[in-house]
Amino acid sequence: MTTYIPSLTLPSAIFENPAASILLPVGLGLGVGYSSTQKTYLALEQPPYRPPPQVFGPTWTSLYALMGYAAYRAWTTGSTSINPQTVQLTKLGLNLIWMPLFFRLKRPIEATVDIVALTGVTGYLTYIWSQVDTVAAWSLAPYLGWLSFATYLSAGTGYLNGWNFADKERESKSSDTGSGFDKGYVNQAPKRK
Repeated sequence: MTTYIPSLTLPSAIFENPAASILLPVGLGLGVGYSSTQKTYLALEQPPYRPPPQVFGPTWTSLYALMGYAAYRAWTTGSTSINPQTVQLTKLGLNLIWMPLFFRLKRPIEATVDIVALTGVTGYLTYIWSQVDTVAAWSLAPYLGWLSFATYLSAGTGYLNGWNFADKERESKSSDTGSGFDKGYVNQAPKRK
């Protein structure tokens, strides 16, 4: 008896249209990233070289746009023996579940495993797409670099916090509340105005 297993893909019309191909990951990324993460982010012990929270939004928006452009290029220039839509969807799915794992569910071990898998899948996708279109492959290079740095941040933050974020959250006090304190990380002394 033969069993039909549907492939896990997005419609090809998304990859054929450059705007749709770019806007899909940007829109999904913004949707996931819009959640309130700053309370947890500021409450965690952070490894050296951590960027300020304001860096993540523009960086991820640019990376999502490059991902979409790379998918469009790879799809329109040729296909490979492996379904690139499935690998792209797997990569996008792994990317989108990292933030809920890390911040909402406060599961740093699972989030770190996810980002390591994501880096591997992205490396594999870059290799596949390099055989089809070098521009598509090079469009993923900044993403691979950022994923490497994000893996360091995820593992470092998990380690420094004993791999447990269960009680890690702090109210962030902005300067307009009259509290006299600026926002800062938990391992930094608050700055008086």
